[in-house]
Amino acid sequence: MQLLPLFLLIVLLGGCVSVPQNIAPVDGFELNRYLGKWYEIARLDHSFERGLANITAEYSLRADGGVKVVNKGFAVADNKWKEAEGKAYFVGSPQEGYLKVSFFGPFYGAYIVFELDKEDYQYAFITSYDKSYLWLLARTPTVSDEVLSRFVQKSGELGFATDKLIFPKQN
Repeated sequence: MQLLPLFLLIVLLGGCVSVPQNIAPVDGFELNRYLGKWYEIARLDHSFERGLANITAEYSLRADGGVKVVNKGFAVADNKWKEAEGKAYFVGSPQEGYLKVSFFGPFYGAYIVFELDKEDYQYAFITSYDKSYLWLLARTPTVSDEVLSRFVQKSGELGFATDKLIFPKQN
């Protein structure tokens, strides 16, 4: 009976790094090209980003072969910057845009790049283990109307609630 709670914990944690139905991580992913600073253009709402503007994510290599993740945003109500540092590791092949990321000790969530500008690495569509998580990241604080339309259209076709997208200020 004592193994049941451990088994349930493993199943629960494993579910947080799974890929949602009909989502496929990009292949041909090149981590070295993905590293650096990205700006959050759009997202679905979550408490950990609520009230933030000028949100960025910065990725760099860790000594252990993983990826250092630094998320930063300006808390408008508090008039101060907030920052969270995490770590990420590939779930499978490093050529697949599918990582697990942790900001809280041993707890990991999926980080799935399901569309990427493979030519220039200028934008990426990201989700996690379920479709309540969705981000459009870009190398610049704004994107073209074409990229934004593609993000909304493709995300909607895949079952994301695009009518609830938030577009944080980037200034």
